[in-house]
Amino acid sequence: MKFIFSTCLLLLQAWALGQNVSPVDYVNPLMGTQSKPSLSNGNTYPAVGLPWGMNIWTPQTGKMGDGWAYTYDADKIKGFKQTHQPSPWMNDYGAFAIMPGVGKVKFKEDERASWFSHKAEVTTPYFYSVYLADINVTTEFTPTERASYFKFDFPKTDSAYVVVDALNKGSYIKILPKERKILGYTTRYSTGKYENFKNYFVIQFDKDFELTKTWKDDKLVNDQLEITSDHTGAVVGFKLKNKETVYAKVASSFISFEQAELNLKREIGNRNFEQVKTDAKNIWNKTLGKIEVRGGTDQQMRTFYSSLYRTLFFPQKLYEIDAQNKIKHWSPYNGKIVDGRMFAGTGFWDTFRALYPFLNLVYPSINVEMQEGLANAYKEGGFLPEWSSPGYSDIMIGNNSASVVADAYIKGLRGYDTEALWQAVKHGANNEGPIEAVGRAGVKYYNELGYVPYDVKINENAARTLEYAYDDFSIYQLGKALGKPASEIDIYKKRAYNYKNVFDKETGLMRGKNKDGNFQKPFNPFKWGDAFTEGNSWHYTWSVFQDIDGLAELMGGKKKFEAKLDEVFSLPPVFDDSYYGGVIHEIREMQIMNMGQYAHGNQPIQHMIYLYNYAGAPYKTQYWARQVMNKLYHATPDGYCGDEDNGQTSAWYIFSALGFYPVTPATDQYVLGAPLFKEATIHLENGKKIEIKAPENNEENLYVKSLNVNQQPYSKNWLSHKELMKGAVLDFKMDSKPNKERGTQEKDFPYSMSKEESNK
Repeated sequence: MKFIFSTCLLLLQAWALGQNVSPVDYVNPLMGTQSKPSLSNGNTYPAVGLPWGMNIWTPQTGKMGDGWAYTYDADKIKGFKQTHQPSPWMNDYGAFAIMPGVGKVKFKEDERASWFSHKAEVTTPYFYSVYLADINVTTEFTPTERASYFKFDFPKTDSAYVVVDALNKGSYIKILPKERKILGYTTRYSTGKYENFKNYFVIQFDKDFELTKTWKDDKLVNDQLEITSDHTGAVVGFKLKNKETVYAKVASSFISFEQAELNLKREIGNRNFEQVKTDAKNIWNKTLGKIEVRGGTDQQMRTFYSSLYRTLFFPQKLYEIDAQNKIKHWSPYNGKIVDGRMFAGTGFWDTFRALYPFLNLVYPSINVEMQEGLANAYKEGGFLPEWSSPGYSDIMIGNNSASVVADAYIKGLRGYDTEALWQAVKHGANNEGPIEAVGRAGVKYYNELGYVPYDVKINENAARTLEYAYDDFSIYQLGKALGKPASEIDIYKKRAYNYKNVFDKETGLMRGKNKDGNFQKPFNPFKWGDAFTEGNSWHYTWSVFQDIDGLAELMGGKKKFEAKLDEVFSLPPVFDDSYYGGVIHEIREMQIMNMGQYAHGNQPIQHMIYLYNYAGAPYKTQYWARQVMNKLYHATPDGYCGDEDNGQTSAWYIFSALGFYPVTPATDQYVLGAPLFKEATIHLENGKKIEIKAPENNEENLYVKSLNVNQQPYSKNWLSHKELMKGAVLDFKMDSKPNKERGTQEKDFPYSMSKEESNK
């Protein structure tokens, strides 16, 4: 296994000085970067920014415009890019790059690229440094929310320069020598269709320019300081008498050049590089420090905080503060400059499951802002987004914005336009959107038949049915919480049971169903895609978040349900890839993990381990959760087992390491697992604390023998969000042997919709 030099060096330095190691020192931003299109170990890049900041900066090893911005196995860096990329599959928007050089001017990306080594690279969330060997220059940068401070340590030379690359698909550049400044904008984006899209940027240097050139496409332009073309850039040079440092302050705006200048003045101003770096480090420690864990191995500590770091970027702020201190944003939904907040860069198909519930527990104030942004998206575009990058993106399925909205309100978040969001979720549930991935594709069939048919040319139909049914449950839950009348919300309660319409009793699995009511034939439960989304029937059968009891009854009762769960792990990792015409990376990741049909590298099955709690076998949840944490997560370049996906896969780990998981967002409950650490403390925003204690915890003692909550014996397999928010002490007694008596009674099982209805 490769040694992670920068992280370990920081830790060793801290220990040598007798200092306490702060949370950010455990973070390895290179976790997940050893990835490629055919096999994802995270598909991440080293993100240097502030939590939920508008911009992220990263070294670029891949081709400019390629989604695989930085890969651990690369040898050369082509530039340092401002990015908003949520995943390589979605690619980027509003990106531009800068790169130092020495000697003959080289502005094309392959020519300006320099060899580098991880041995001479320091990567942290708040600071990046690398030695560029071909030009003998060390480059460093440190971020704010909308700006960044660069430091170029040049050798003695009369031919030092910096290249600015505004990328292709429409860009502009202007050099202002007297002001030591470069202005520019990029109009490049990857998904959707937008009006008036520009990312305006300003770069302020601290030294006079001895050389000024613009370039377009592949040619230098000698006599123009301002240029507009498909692909533009600039080169500014410096004559250095000794080894000298050139500083550059960079800021951007989606609104205007004036706003970019204001962002630069506000966020960096007259502060020096070290001050900006220290402030960024403090912000990260404060944010990461909301959760303290103790009593784990060094590897576990690094994996925990590296995963926590990944939950704190997306969606990004798309709003800015103008000269009158008013919050404004460029709207990806109508192309106008509008009042209020806006966020972009997340897919709810992934993040409704754990990322948003995690924010609601630990960082609710930022989700209040995000909910305001969602309300604005509806007002400006007519629908809620399901994948925003930065606006409506035609990818993935479901109407899971309903879950994101409902879970926030049910978890107690307030201070935004809930009525607008209520109208938004209803509108999305009953209409097809402007693109397939917005609203509900196949909504007429779903509302009339209770399912989306297999044979009406709507792909991934069984998966859509299951997700729509859960989303209807979320709408029903939100309506109840808002006090809406039964005449308005009962239809959603009824539709929440539509999952039953695609359950095949013959196989005990979910299956595509034709318009005439017959199941599709032939049926191969190992076939990926087709009726399902990036998975097969063994993965999607468990997507009945709202009514696990009801699913168990369809399978013939709790014992058969438990046996079916066991079968996921005992089956071989076989697959049918004929729908895709080849092995997609998600299939390969399941195959090579050697955990049967359990495909943790993708989202549909990630909650399945926790379903043993509904069958009276919580010890199996405890076992399998620990296996996944130990086997599939490491703070290393190959440290994930599939796409990290905007914090979702990381949020699974954080919840699981704390000992509970939100199986059913839009309810008050978390389902119990077992904690990974001897101690953990969650510092809630309301000033209360959740203390998790498991002093006997170790590699062998992975089972819960007993649990006390606030010094009282506790037998339930779930925890209440409302009660946790009051502050709580969870005392776990851990053992090496499973306790097959605890949590086995029906009264201890978590929420299921049908059970709630039968108890009325």
